[in-house]
Amino acid sequence: MIRDFFLGFIRIHVLHHAAEGPVYGLWLIEELGRHGYALSPGTLYPILRDLADGGYLRLERRLVSGRVRKYYRITPGGRRALVSARAQIVELMGEVLEPRRRRSPRPAARTGRR
Repeated sequence: MIRDFFLGFIRIHVLHHAAEGPVYGLWLIEELGRHGYALSPGTLYPILRDLADGGYLRLERRLVSGRVRKYYRITPGGRRALVSARAQIVELMGEVLEPRRRRSPRPAARTGRR
């Protein structure tokens, strides 16, 4: 379950970096590693492929030192998703990190009796 949460964080992080400029797999593995994510190519590349297939990233192939390197750029749809995710992150952080005493009261639990 925790892994699923982190995979969502990673997807948002990838979109964030792709919004700043073209990114490629090894650079992302190293960059995300600086943020505490230990990713293997077997984890990252399917995420990149899914984001590209979903229309959030666009794949560009470039010749670098005699080899083809796959770069990913954010698409307009990816940019919209990132804006939406940022708003949700702000809301979530406010709720999760907010001191308990300031939270709204929860509705009373129903007992099933009338």
